[in-house]
Amino acid sequence: MILDNDKILRICNRLACQIVEETDVSKKIILVGIKEKGFEIAKVIEKQIKFFSNKKVKLYSIKIEKNNNNKIKFEHKFSNDYLIFIIDDVLNTGKTLFKCVNYFFNAGFVNIKTIVLIDRDHKKHPVNVDIKGVSLSTNFEDTVKVLSENKKLRAILV
Repeated sequence: MILDNDKILRICNRLACQIVEETDVSKKIILVGIKEKGFEIAKVIEKQIKFFSNKKVKLYSIKIEKNNNNKIKFEHKFSNDYLIFIIDDVLNTGKTLFKCVNYFFNAGFVNIKTIVLIDRDHKKHPVNVDIKGVSLSTNFEDTVKVLSENKKLRAILV
């Protein structure tokens, strides 16, 4: 096991603090979790932000339909002057995060930040991670998964 539930919660608490620090008083926080596990991480971060801050936080999910030519499914509308934090669980090649950032950029958003729980440093796509929970050096062939069982998260190397 790479991370147990307690470590993931501590990391998410730190990520929530960093999000609050990076937003000024006038900006509302938009969290967009990439389905499935990125959205799970985003829910934990949202809960932490609401616990220790009075900032307005909105949580949305975004899905990449891999069986439908990687089409993005995002059905929410909001003003493009918000600061958006796109959240994913594990950054492998960067393809998923790149597609999501590109989607919001093409929709006219300019205030976009990216967050990952685990960055494996094997990027093949031009995407920058603004805030990361942990960096993990692994072989490219290794697989890192975040699992959710009984409302507890854990990260494993497969």
